[in-house]
Formats: sequence, structure tokens, C-alpha cells
Amino acid sequence: MDLNWFKRVDQKNGLFAVESISLIYNAVTTVMIFFLFNRMDHPGVMLIERACIVLITFAMIYIYQKYPCRISAFARMAVQMGFLAYWYPDTFEFNRLFPNLDHLFASAEQFIFSFQPSVNFSEMFPSMWFSEPFNMGYFFYYPLIAIVTIYYFIYRFELFEKVSFVLVTAFFIYYLIYIFLPVAGPQFYFPAIGMDNVMAENFPAIGDYFNNNSILLPKPGYSHGFFYNLVEASQEVGERPTAAFPSSHVGISTIIMIMAYRVNRKLCYTLLPLYFLLCCATVYIQAHYLIDVFAGWISAVLIYMVSTWMYKRWFASGVFRKLIE
Repeated sequence: MDLNWFKRVDQKNGLFAVESISLIYNAVTTVMIFFLFNRMDHPGVMLIERACIVLITFAMIYIYQKYPCRISAFARMAVQMGFLAYWYPDTFEFNRLFPNLDHLFASAEQFIFSFQPSVNFSEMFPSMWFSEPFNMGYFFYYPLIAIVTIYYFIYRFELFEKVSFVLVTAFFIYYLIYIFLPVAGPQFYFPAIGMDNVMAENFPAIGDYFNNNSILLPKPGYSHGFFYNLVEASQEVGERPTAAFPSSHVGISTIIMIMAYRVNRKLCYTLLPLYFLLCCATVYIQAHYLIDVFAGWISAVLIYMVSTWMYKRWFASGVFRKLIE
């Protein structure tokens, strides 16, 4: 293990793979803003924010070129991963313009299971002994990502660019799905239609309701728990009525577990209990329908394969870098 963060590395001209995919996503959504300009709430601000992200990206490249070492390389890729905190709620600014589709997913859930798993699951296990572990698993979503990516940085630095690219590309693929597939999930849809409708198995279409409303259903479980309140606080700050299908919490964490398994099986097995709790928690706290979880598992494998192929085809060979330089 070499922890010399200031060790000089071979300087790469142009963009890192993760910066390239970030700028592509930036450009695609910028074009969409121009097409939807008159319908959006604050398109001018969104364009300025995108310009700022581009400027920060090239500022990080400049710093790296002046000081080409491990820490500056890490900073370039970490900044792009940090921008995901902006890109996630940004999906809501697009999908709020389209008719909500939760009624189709809640109806499918009822048809497949004859009940609503997100309601019944939490009602069956309301005690602290279930609520706190599930909320702990859900809270450890981002730490799980950080643990595995930092592990690669420390122990397999030569693969860190690939891992960063695959992870960020996976997020962007999910974000594009969320833009065009506006599903908010039970915690937003059920309060919109009322629990009386849910119990009566009546799931009406609500059109563009979420364009002007974002009431969040109080989470079930032990409300005095430490992790319960951590998750509650984080959702109040950053959650939006978007990103339900497929579950990116399940999808991204599955990709993270694949990465962990490939680099160190002991690391994977150590994180496995948190991964299991996280997957269960997505339904338990009513953030997702159960079918969102199944779709998360399936999509994770497909997206991992696609994003890995993209890296090998366009970036590992240097073909894409030559095109953009």
C-alpha cells in the first residue's frame, strides 16, 4: 500500500473519462433546457449553474497540470462525483413538467402482490429493532460508495479512473431515466392521493401535481431512533418527488458491491450486511415500490456492463481522448 498522496503521476493531457461523461451529460441537459425554456421554473439559473460546473472542471484540470500528483488526480475525479449532489435534484426540474406515472406503478404493485409491500412491510415490523437497522442501512448509502472508491484509490490506483467513470456514468444513466420516467414513489404519491385511496386499491392519475407540490409522507418505523432521524433530516433537505423507478439506491449499491467483490472479497462480505439492509430499507421507509428494487438489481448489472464497455471502448484505448483534444 502506497499512501503517498503527493507522489507524482504521469500527466495526462485533456480530460479524464469521468470529466468527459460529466460534460456530455451537462451538454445534453443544457440542450433540453433550451427546448423546455418557457416551461421551466428557473432555466436561466440552471444554465448559469451548468456553466459554473464547466468552469470548475477546467479549473481542476489546470491545477492538476500545475501539480500532477495523486491528490490532484483524486480531487479532479472526486469533484465530479461531488457534483452528483447537484445533478440528482436537477432531474426533478425536468420530470415535473411531464405527467406523473405513479398510478401505473402502484397499480402494477397491487396486481403483482395483491397488496402494497411498502405499506405492509413497515406495518409488520414497526419496532426499533427493525426500524433502526433498516434506516442505518439506508443512511450508509453514500458511505458505502465512499468506502469502496477510496479503497480503489489507496490500493488499486491504476483502476481508480475506471471505477470513477463507471460509477458516475451509472448515476447519469439513472438520471436520464428519471427525467423521462417521472415516478415519485410511495412516500410522495400516497399522501397526494390519500391513504383512503391506497387502502381502497384506487390509484388515480395526478398529472402534473408534483410540479407545484412536494409533500413527503412521514417515514414509518421507530420515530425516536438515531438513524431514523438522520434519514428523516437528509430527506427533508435533499429529497424530491423523483427517481423512484428503478431504485438507484439499489442499483448503485449493487454496482458498488460488484466493484468491491472484484477488488477484495473480504471487503465485499464485510459490506454485505449494510447492502442487504439498504435494499430492504428502500421499501421499508416507503421511498420505493418493491418493483423498483427488482428493477434496480436488473438495471445495475446491465448498466455496469454498458458503462464498463464504454470505458474500455472509448477511454482505455485513448480513442475518445484523441477525438476531444
